[in-house]
Amino acid sequence: MSIAHLTSPRTTSYVAPAETPVIHAAPAPVAAAPSHIRAVPAGTEARGFVVYVGIDEEKAEADGTSLGSIVSQIKALVAQLAPSSETYAAVALAPRGSGGRDVEVVRLALQDPAALAKHRQTTEPEAEADRARDGVVIDLSRKRVLLDNEAANLTYKEFELLQYLVLREGRTIERAELISSLWGAGHEDLDDIPNERTIDVHVRRLRAKLGDYEDIVRTVRGVGYRFDRHADVSVRQTSTPSPDLI
Repeated sequence: MSIAHLTSPRTTSYVAPAETPVIHAAPAPVAAAPSHIRAVPAGTEARGFVVYVGIDEEKAEADGTSLGSIVSQIKALVAQLAPSSETYAAVALAPRGSGGRDVEVVRLALQDPAALAKHRQTTEPEAEADRARDGVVIDLSRKRVLLDNEAANLTYKEFELLQYLVLREGRTIERAELISSLWGAGHEDLDDIPNERTIDVHVRRLRAKLGDYEDIVRTVRGVGYRFDRHADVSVRQTSTPSPDLI
């Protein structure tokens, strides 16, 4: 994206293509801008102005001109209207394919305060949403799991499976142990006892519901599964201690 940025009192010229003449106006004091152009805060004075032009080389070429030619003609017009004025031109660069209106991209690239403030208003809510991520809360007392403050839709058996691993944190649990403990004698769903292959299906479904936090349930190849607590994982214990603690 490109721009002709006109202000004063700096005497710096835009480097235009070789075939395009660049006009230099002799530096001279600048008269205060008429008050009807814009209200000037008390204690300050108007010393110039800036014009943002949003256009790229392809659009300029389609219009039968070029950025260098546009800049030169604007500088020449300013020198004609106000010979005592000074001009400075700057070209705004932005990543190719940047979205948004050309002039808005130019304003952001050249750090226009109003454009920056508007941009922050639109991006800060997204940043706040990222900071709102509170990780995983495994509430053993209430039999629920919260993912970033939203309840995970776990089935009773999926929660049991996760709870079994959580209470044995850091220890790899073999598939056979999971089957015997969660589907063995004393359980009501004896007709739905899985084998060591189908236990993997239960774990996959559990991990899918954990979403971005699926890696808290680790697969230990050839052995079984393990619960690994991360910094963003908290466990709310019941009054019953872990069976692995003495």
